[in-house]
Amino acid sequence: MRMFVALTPSPGALQELADFVEPRRDADPELRWSSADQWHVTLAFLPDVPERSLDDLQDRLARAALRRSAFGLSVSGGGAFPDVARARVLYAGLDLDDETELDRLATGARAAANRAGAGADGGRFRPHLTLARSRHPHDLTRWVRVLESYRGPLWWAEEIRLVRSRLGQGPGGRPVHELVEAFPLSVP
Repeated sequence: MRMFVALTPSPGALQELADFVEPRRDADPELRWSSADQWHVTLAFLPDVPERSLDDLQDRLARAALRRSAFGLSVSGGGAFPDVARARVLYAGLDLDDETELDRLATGARAAANRAGAGADGGRFRPHLTLARSRHPHDLTRWVRVLESYRGPLWWAEEIRLVRSRLGQGPGGRPVHELVEAFPLSVP
Protein backbone atom coordinates (compact mmCIF):
# COMPACT_ATOMS: atom_id res chain seq x y z
CA MET A 1 0.00 0.00 0.00
CA ARG A 2 1.18 3.51 -0.78
CA MET A 3 0.83 5.64 2.37
CA PHE A 4 2.12 8.74 4.11
CA VAL A 5 2.15 10.25 7.59
CA ALA A 6 1.08 13.88 7.65
CA LEU A 7 0.00 16.97 9.50
CA THR A 8 -3.16 18.55 8.15
CA PRO A 9 -3.83 22.25 8.69
CA SER A 10 -7.06 23.22 10.42
CA PRO A 11 -10.13 23.61 8.19
CA GLY A 12 -9.97 27.40 8.67
CA ALA A 13 -6.31 27.54 7.64
CA LEU A 14 -7.02 25.39 4.58
CA GLN A 15 -10.00 27.56 3.59
CA GLU A 16 -8.04 30.78 3.91
CA LEU A 17 -5.21 29.41 1.73
CA ALA A 18 -7.76 28.12 -0.80
CA ASP A 19 -9.41 31.57 -0.91
CA PHE A 20 -6.00 33.15 -1.58
CA VAL A 21 -5.06 30.66 -4.33
CA GLU A 22 -8.43 30.22 -6.08
CA PRO A 23 -8.62 33.48 -8.07
CA ARG A 24 -5.07 32.88 -9.36
CA ARG A 25 -5.39 29.26 -10.53
CA ASP A 26 -6.35 30.02 -14.13
CA ALA A 27 -3.42 32.38 -14.69
CA ASP A 28 -1.06 29.54 -15.61
CA PRO A 29 -2.48 26.62 -17.62
CA GLU A 30 0.83 24.75 -17.23
CA LEU A 31 0.04 24.07 -13.55
CA ARG A 32 -2.14 21.22 -12.28
CA TRP A 33 -3.53 22.37 -8.93
CA SER A 34 -4.10 20.05 -5.99
CA SER A 35 -7.47 20.31 -4.30
CA ALA A 36 -7.48 21.97 -0.89
CA ASP A 37 -8.80 18.81 0.80
CA GLN A 38 -5.52 17.10 -0.13
CA TRP A 39 -3.15 19.77 1.19
CA HIS A 40 -0.97 18.42 3.99
CA VAL A 41 2.57 18.42 5.36
CA THR A 42 4.17 15.04 4.68
CA LEU A 43 6.22 13.84 7.64
CA ALA A 44 7.02 10.41 6.20
CA PHE A 45 6.37 8.95 2.76
CA LEU A 46 5.78 5.18 2.75
CA PRO A 47 5.82 4.01 -0.88
CA ASP A 48 5.03 0.32 -0.28
CA VAL A 49 3.64 -0.73 3.11
CA PRO A 50 3.11 -4.49 3.43
CA GLU A 51 -0.34 -5.36 4.78
CA ARG A 52 1.31 -7.45 7.52
CA SER A 53 3.09 -4.31 8.84
CA LEU A 54 0.00 -2.15 9.23
CA ASP A 55 -0.92 -3.00 12.85
CA ASP A 56 2.67 -2.57 14.05
CA LEU A 57 2.96 0.68 12.09
CA GLN A 58 -0.16 2.07 13.75
CA ASP A 59 1.05 1.08 17.23
CA ARG A 60 4.46 2.66 16.66
CA LEU A 61 3.01 5.86 15.20
CA ALA A 62 0.69 6.20 18.21
CA ARG A 63 3.69 6.00 20.56
CA ALA A 64 5.80 8.36 18.41
CA ALA A 65 2.99 10.95 18.40
CA LEU A 66 2.64 10.87 22.18
CA ARG A 67 6.36 11.66 22.55
CA ARG A 68 5.82 15.04 20.87
CA SER A 69 3.84 18.03 22.10
CA ALA A 70 1.23 19.93 20.12
CA PHE A 71 2.61 23.16 18.64
CA GLY A 72 1.46 26.20 16.71
CA LEU A 73 2.28 27.03 13.11
CA SER A 74 0.89 28.82 10.09
CA VAL A 75 1.10 28.50 6.32
CA SER A 76 3.34 31.29 5.08
CA GLY A 77 5.30 32.06 1.93
CA GLY A 78 6.22 29.43 -0.59
CA GLY A 79 8.73 28.07 -3.01
CA ALA A 80 9.33 25.57 -5.78
CA PHE A 81 11.09 22.22 -6.26
CA PRO A 82 13.70 21.49 -7.47
CA ASP A 83 14.31 25.22 -7.95
CA VAL A 84 12.19 28.19 -8.96
CA ALA A 85 13.63 28.56 -12.50
CA ARG A 86 12.91 24.97 -13.55
CA ALA A 87 10.26 23.84 -11.14
CA ARG A 88 7.86 20.94 -11.25
CA VAL A 89 6.25 21.63 -7.85
CA LEU A 90 4.85 24.86 -6.38
CA TYR A 91 4.43 24.77 -2.62
CA ALA A 92 3.32 26.85 0.35
CA GLY A 93 5.75 27.10 3.24
CA LEU A 94 5.34 27.09 6.99
CA ASP A 95 6.06 29.55 9.76
CA LEU A 96 6.80 27.71 13.00
CA ASP A 97 7.20 28.72 16.60
CA ASP A 98 9.46 25.71 17.09
CA GLU A 99 11.10 24.09 14.06
CA THR A 100 12.79 21.53 16.29
CA GLU A 101 9.46 20.02 17.36
CA LEU A 102 8.37 19.53 13.73
CA ASP A 103 11.73 18.00 12.78
CA ARG A 104 11.53 15.62 15.75
CA LEU A 105 7.97 14.69 14.84
CA ALA A 106 9.05 13.82 11.27
CA THR A 107 12.08 11.89 12.54
CA GLY A 108 9.88 9.94 14.96
CA ALA A 109 7.30 9.12 12.26
CA ARG A 110 10.02 7.91 9.89
CA ALA A 111 11.70 5.83 12.60
CA ALA A 112 8.36 4.26 13.59
CA ALA A 113 7.64 3.36 9.97
CA ASN A 114 11.06 1.85 9.41
CA ARG A 115 10.90 -0.20 12.63
CA ALA A 116 7.50 -1.52 11.55
CA GLY A 117 8.91 -2.61 8.19
CA ALA A 118 6.95 0.06 6.32
CA GLY A 119 10.01 1.49 4.54
CA ALA A 120 9.87 5.26 5.00
CA ASP A 121 11.54 7.23 2.22
CA GLY A 122 14.85 8.53 3.54
CA GLY A 123 14.89 11.83 1.64
CA ARG A 124 15.62 15.09 3.42
CA PHE A 125 12.64 16.47 5.34
CA ARG A 126 11.51 19.80 3.84
CA PRO A 127 8.14 20.78 5.34
CA HIS A 128 5.68 22.22 2.81
CA LEU A 129 2.19 21.89 1.32
CA THR A 130 2.21 21.01 -2.38
CA LEU A 131 -0.18 23.36 -4.18
CA ALA A 132 0.45 22.58 -7.86
CA ARG A 133 2.59 20.51 -10.21
CA SER A 134 3.88 21.01 -13.73
CA ARG A 135 4.51 18.20 -16.21
CA HIS A 136 7.58 20.01 -17.52
CA PRO A 137 10.17 22.24 -15.83
CA HIS A 138 8.59 25.66 -15.53
CA ASP A 139 9.74 29.05 -14.22
CA LEU A 140 7.62 29.73 -11.13
CA THR A 141 9.32 32.95 -10.00
CA ARG A 142 6.10 34.93 -10.33
CA TRP A 143 4.16 32.39 -8.24
CA VAL A 144 6.77 32.31 -5.50
CA ARG A 145 6.63 36.11 -5.30
CA VAL A 146 2.84 35.96 -4.97
CA LEU A 147 3.13 33.40 -2.17
CA GLU A 148 5.70 35.55 -0.36
CA SER A 149 2.83 37.92 0.46
CA TYR A 150 0.74 35.19 2.06
CA ARG A 151 0.54 34.47 5.78
CA GLY A 152 -2.31 32.31 7.02
CA PRO A 153 -3.85 32.05 10.47
CA LEU A 154 -2.17 30.25 13.35
CA TRP A 155 -3.30 26.63 13.75
CA TRP A 156 -2.26 23.89 16.15
CA ALA A 157 -0.65 20.63 15.11
CA GLU A 158 -2.47 18.32 17.53
CA GLU A 159 -2.32 15.01 15.68
CA ILE A 160 -0.56 13.15 12.93
CA ARG A 161 -2.45 11.15 10.34
CA LEU A 162 -1.70 7.92 8.55
CA VAL A 163 -3.16 8.22 5.06
CA ARG A 164 -3.47 5.72 2.22
CA SER A 165 -2.91 7.21 -1.22
CA ARG A 166 -4.49 5.60 -4.26
CA LEU A 167 -2.96 7.05 -7.40
CA GLY A 168 -5.22 7.78 -10.36
CA GLN A 169 -8.42 6.79 -8.54
CA GLY A 170 -10.00 10.25 -8.29
CA PRO A 171 -11.63 12.58 -10.81
CA GLY A 172 -9.32 13.46 -13.68
CA GLY A 173 -6.91 10.72 -12.61
CA ARG A 174 -6.04 12.52 -9.39
CA PRO A 175 -5.01 10.55 -6.29
CA VAL A 176 -7.52 9.68 -3.59
CA HIS A 177 -6.38 10.10 0.02
CA GLU A 178 -8.07 7.90 2.60
CA LEU A 179 -7.54 8.47 6.33
CA VAL A 180 -6.47 5.23 8.01
CA GLU A 181 -6.00 6.58 11.55
CA ALA A 182 -5.17 9.77 13.45
CA PHE A 183 -2.77 9.79 16.40
CA PRO A 184 -2.92 12.62 18.99
CA LEU A 185 0.18 14.50 20.09
CA SER A 186 0.74 15.24 23.78
CA VAL A 187 -0.80 18.35 25.25
CA PRO A 188 1.97 20.92 25.96
